[in-house]
Amino acid sequence: MNFEELIGISAGVFTTIAVLPQIHKAMTTKKIDDVSPAMFVILCLGVGLWTVYGILKMDWPIIITNSISFILNGIMLKIVWFQDRNKSTCIGDHKSN
Repeated sequence: MNFEELIGISAGVFTTIAVLPQIHKAMTTKKIDDVSPAMFVILCLGVGLWTVYGILKMDWPIIITNSISFILNGIMLKIVWFQDRNKSTCIGDHKSN
């Protein structure tokens, strides 16, 4: 493995695991008021396209890291959707007291 591959794999690993603290916080605190569902939708679209790109180029580090990232960001979207649904409000419909 050369230096460029090491940098690429490291970048993929860090961007893949970046969502883990948010998932953990959302699951433990059950608070998602400040989470932007639109950001996670856009992020899923981006990493989904990176996955397709990796498949087209047969670049396994891109395929693996972005596939995992897609799954993790999808989990976060599911958490937001279910938490919001349990509150009986629409996403983004937050009322101030």
